[in-house]
Amino acid sequence: MKAVILAAGYGTRLQRDVVADRSGRFAHLAGTAKPLLPVGRCALISHWVHSLTASGCVDCVYVVTNALYHAAFEEWASHFTNVKILSDQTRSNEGRLGAVACLQLAVKHFEINDHVLAIGGDTLFKEDFSLSKVKERFSDLQAKCEDSCLVLSYQCKDEETHKYGILEVDSDLRVLCMKEKPLPSETKSRRACPCFYVFSKKSLPLLDTFMEEKKEAPIEEKDAPGNFVSWLIQRKPVYIHQISGRFDVGNLPSYIECDLYFREKLKDVESYMV
Repeated sequence: MKAVILAAGYGTRLQRDVVADRSGRFAHLAGTAKPLLPVGRCALISHWVHSLTASGCVDCVYVVTNALYHAAFEEWASHFTNVKILSDQTRSNEGRLGAVACLQLAVKHFEINDHVLAIGGDTLFKEDFSLSKVKERFSDLQAKCEDSCLVLSYQCKDEETHKYGILEVDSDLRVLCMKEKPLPSETKSRRACPCFYVFSKKSLPLLDTFMEEKKEAPIEEKDAPGNFVSWLIQRKPVYIHQISGRFDVGNLPSYIECDLYFREKLKDVESYMV
């Protein structure tokens, strides 16, 4: 299995918050890509590399970034032996390719012919999350059907459904559909789906099909990787693995909360996410 960490975003909300902050406490974060932000004892993305390596889930970690942050990611990656960096060649948020195109780019560039773990570079999970359990669940699904893919889900509050992709599932925990940012009245489900997906080797050719279908569509339709997952659900069996929650570093308050947790509350750093 290969891991592709999607890290080509420009973090515009967070950078806006850092500039607007009058305290000066976060001035050192200006111009830093979200995945490279210090969270606890290391960069946010380093938590992923440590746990992916320790769990033995993948044999290589590919990171897709943009031209603006490419050099910073290359410098960061020089401390690891199993990480490779790819730039999508964009230089602004307006010119971004979108996360699905970045995933497609990585699959083509690195000639990936294997199952792929796609991970949002600004996301971390709570301590119950285990890559080993994810690998075990995916292996069980693969033994029954090699088309099967796996996504995560956690319970969100009624007032949060409008922020997330919400999964509706059957009694076997197979996904029936994903509703994008619905009102609480539009679905009975409260299963939010974070940016962490296990795509089977057999599902990867569908990236090309999706992108071809969407080539004239606005960037919003091919940016969020959830759009591809929602489309994939109608074509391949997709199941869920349940977790308790996540950290999503989107703005300065969410970054502060995440960093504080990792500095003060994370109990077992060595086995985190393994």
